[in-house]
Amino acid sequence: MKSTSILILSFRCPKGLLWSVALLYCIAYGINGDAQKIDRQKLVERHTVVNTSFDSLSSLSVGNGSFAFTVDVTGLQSFPNAYAKGVPLGTESVWGWHSFIDTAHYQFNETLKNYHLNSRDVSYSVQLKEPERKKNAVNWFRQNPHRLQLGNLGFEIKLKDGSIATINDIKNIHQTLNMYSGEIQSHFTIENIPVDVITYCHQSKDVIAVKIISALLQQKRIAVTLRFPYPTGDWADFGTNYKNENKHQSTFIKREAGVLFKHQLDTTNYFVNINADNIEVTEKQKYFFVITPSAIDSFQFTATFTENLPSPHSLISFISVKNNNQTAWQQFWQSGGAVDFEGSTDKRAFELERRIILSQYLTKIQCAGNYPPQETGLTYNSWYGKPHLEMHWWHGLHYALWGRIDLLEKSLNWYKNVFDKAKQIAKRQGYDGVRWQKMTDNNGEESPSSVGAFLIWQQPHIITFAEASYREHKNAETLNKYKELVFATADFVASYAYYDSTLKRYILGKGVIAAFGFNSSGLSFV
Repeated sequence: MKSTSILILSFRCPKGLLWSVALLYCIAYGINGDAQKIDRQKLVERHTVVNTSFDSLSSLSVGNGSFAFTVDVTGLQSFPNAYAKGVPLGTESVWGWHSFIDTAHYQFNETLKNYHLNSRDVSYSVQLKEPERKKNAVNWFRQNPHRLQLGNLGFEIKLKDGSIATINDIKNIHQTLNMYSGEIQSHFTIENIPVDVITYCHQSKDVIAVKIISALLQQKRIAVTLRFPYPTGDWADFGTNYKNENKHQSTFIKREAGVLFKHQLDTTNYFVNINADNIEVTEKQKYFFVITPSAIDSFQFTATFTENLPSPHSLISFISVKNNNQTAWQQFWQSGGAVDFEGSTDKRAFELERRIILSQYLTKIQCAGNYPPQETGLTYNSWYGKPHLEMHWWHGLHYALWGRIDLLEKSLNWYKNVFDKAKQIAKRQGYDGVRWQKMTDNNGEESPSSVGAFLIWQQPHIITFAEASYREHKNAETLNKYKELVFATADFVASYAYYDSTLKRYILGKGVIAAFGFNSSGLSFV
């Protein structure tokens, strides 16, 4: 039975500041019975997030690693435009991708440009400014596929005069995110009438569960809304594009318990199933639906997002999602390592501890799926929602270091699935082994980039991941699982280095672009 103990060392640096260093010591065969265990629930809950006012940078999220749902101060996504320039109110899943229809029939080789490097031509997929067709081909392959914002699920609240409440009408805000239970509780008032909302996410399905308690329900002044945005095709997509009405369509059908929505964009379809009793559904305008519960004191529902038509028998209740969510989060926090700084006299200790807890929560809900995550997780789309493979190290390796190797290993099969495409890149450029994609997607396609195409910093990460897995599972099965990936990765690294016979040494390049960093004037390449 594995146990964990913490040794806290305090020492002074040369300037006399007191530092507290926590050394995590995981013992595989038990622990001295006298060692004091960490109260993990207390540790996590003392960093419960609290919002008492509207702040577009303080939206909160629930999720399960493959699906995430980000809310405003109402506990749903009632005011997406108000948050668009902050942390947007996203609904995203690892399966939610879409491509615009390619009416010009572009070919990927139209994005390639040859560079004469080390006495031979090497082709890279880069951003070309001319001729016009190649420029358009580059733009199309950068844009497509792009990750979808699946929908805005919010509230429509009516004031006494019949007008619709705005963010400025939300008063007496007190919202909490309890990371130990994965629960968001949102309290606010509308014209002095209290509203309380509880929000959960199922930990293995793309399902949100919501409970509302308010006298506004009896007065039929509060309803649930579902609005489908259209992808922008821009570098960033905040999920608030309500234009392009002729390019997508939404329909719904009533079911015995709830309503099923279908959203269709070109050749992409997906579904949202609202599971609730005694509701009325109206289409307020195109792609904007209002779901009104009967006059009751409290209302609860679940919303299931799926790429395939869900069976009526697969619907899940609010209490089932709540129980699943709370059990899974408790198991997460009770697993792996923990660091407790309680009692430290260093004023920085609490903030360091808070960042550790919050980072573990955020990466668990955003970056623990079967694919490398995009830089902005499952909140909104940057780089068209595409992962940049060097970021997989930042978003995933910590799972191994904190004793949760299973959450890292979920995404490592992706490398095996896209192996042949990485091998084709290396072969096209005249190198051995595999050259791992930099800006990519679930299917491992290469995206044109005048910077990313030359970078190699993502190359060694799979070796580190495989080593982390082997340290946890020291057996032949692990070695056989990753050996082809490791050897092919190393083969590329070895063949990429060029031997300069004049200087009598190996060099990287030509063609390599070095890392970039930030200085006082902004982003710069070094």
